[in-house]
Amino acid sequence: MPNHPHEHTHGVIDPSILVTQRGLWAVKWSFGALLLTAIIQAFFVSLSGSVALLGDTIHNFGDAFTAVPIGLAFMIGQRKPTKRFTYGYGRLEDLAGVFVVLTILISGLFAGYASIERFFFPRQVVHLDAVILASLIGFIGNELVAIFRIKVGKEIGSAALIADGYHARTDGIVSLGVVFSVIGIWLGYPLADPIIGLIMTAIIFKIVWESSIAVMTRLLDGVDPHLVDQIIQIANQVKGVKEVKNVRLRWLGHYLYAEMTLTINGALPIKEGHQIAERVHQLLLQQLQFLSQANIRIEPAPSLYGDNYHLN
Repeated sequence: MPNHPHEHTHGVIDPSILVTQRGLWAVKWSFGALLLTAIIQAFFVSLSGSVALLGDTIHNFGDAFTAVPIGLAFMIGQRKPTKRFTYGYGRLEDLAGVFVVLTILISGLFAGYASIERFFFPRQVVHLDAVILASLIGFIGNELVAIFRIKVGKEIGSAALIADGYHARTDGIVSLGVVFSVIGIWLGYPLADPIIGLIMTAIIFKIVWESSIAVMTRLLDGVDPHLVDQIIQIANQVKGVKEVKNVRLRWLGHYLYAEMTLTINGALPIKEGHQIAERVHQLLLQQLQFLSQANIRIEPAPSLYGDNYHLN
């Protein structure tokens, strides 16, 4: 058998124009919905002077404007790879996550400052019925955005959009927390308002911490270890694969890239080795929803000449 390397290339799955437009559409309308919710809440903050409601309103404003860098990342991410950016521009989506975290952090710091200041400079909270109404508006607005983002995210296979939807759902529950500050004031405890404001601040900081871990993990090419086990399990389903090793994964935006080495029977002809790799490649694309590219190297037994197969 001749001693020469073999490399085979199979086309990368590019994000379709339809999927990208659907994602941008979801980002645009959810931005509008959250911005409208925050503006309505801001009006009620000016009427009531509730610092708990202020914290929730600031958070909703921050969440609305985080859609801007995500939308830009979606649009720029459509561009084709170049000789300088050979993997394309998917990493911009991860960098947009850094901006999102910083925006949420700033909103948390502002809400915390306003709550602490209220302890030293008490102010009567009025129009308690308006505060409750604004709280309910915040809950409804976030829940509608959550349902919308999760639905579209599942339709286009965007893990980022789905996660953002669950984030909005959490924010809606936080909005309901403002009701407790009103209950406290009604019961004769005016400090309930800044206390709830500080609780809101703590929740915002918790979101910042969790989001920071997720963003930094992506930037450092971290993945869920379960994905590695899943890829090994899928590859081992193909007849002829003796071992799966050197599995490496990385996310670029909401697309997953993989590479691995398959060990096969060294007595098999090169053509059969190529067919095994191709079957693994197709099975991975079928069973891993977000997989965009799989680079597979064949490692025959030492009796052959170490022919390499490179599929993507």
